[in-house]
Amino acid sequence: MQHKSFGEMQCAIARSLERVGEWWSILILRDAFHGLTRFNQFQESLGIAPNMLARRLNSLVDAGLLERRRYCERPPRDEYFLTERGRDFRPVLWALVAWGNRHFSPDGHTLDIVDAKTGAVADPVLVDRLSGRPLEAPAFRVVAGPAAADPLRARYAARSAQSEEGSRA
Repeated sequence: MQHKSFGEMQCAIARSLERVGEWWSILILRDAFHGLTRFNQFQESLGIAPNMLARRLNSLVDAGLLERRRYCERPPRDEYFLTERGRDFRPVLWALVAWGNRHFSPDGHTLDIVDAKTGAVADPVLVDRLSGRPLEAPAFRVVAGPAAADPLRARYAARSAQSEEGSRA
């Protein structure tokens, strides 16, 4: 079954999901961060069908998150490496680890993010790079950006007006 494409939507979340929204894609990226590069390594780690893995790897290459490099001509074999765009996904994965640990780990954490020098467990938060302040509501909110089309601007303007009205009540 073919899903709707989000690639041309105005929303940055939708555009991002077009590239990594299929769960196998995120798990492949996770494994790539752990140093896996070869088809058989991904397949062994994930237990994924070969045809599905090939589609997901091709999709991640097409999205510019992985780079394919040939390491054997006969038979043709490729390795997959994170690109700069792919490496930029690391904070998203770490946020998922922290969120999953907080909400879906009844038996305790299976993964922790730690300081590489001290081994101290980290508690990741998303912060504004300019101010260093945690990105938390109500101090921060989402607004339409400069490239937003009029319908998106109108939708966010209406939400902003509603939230201002609610804060006055």
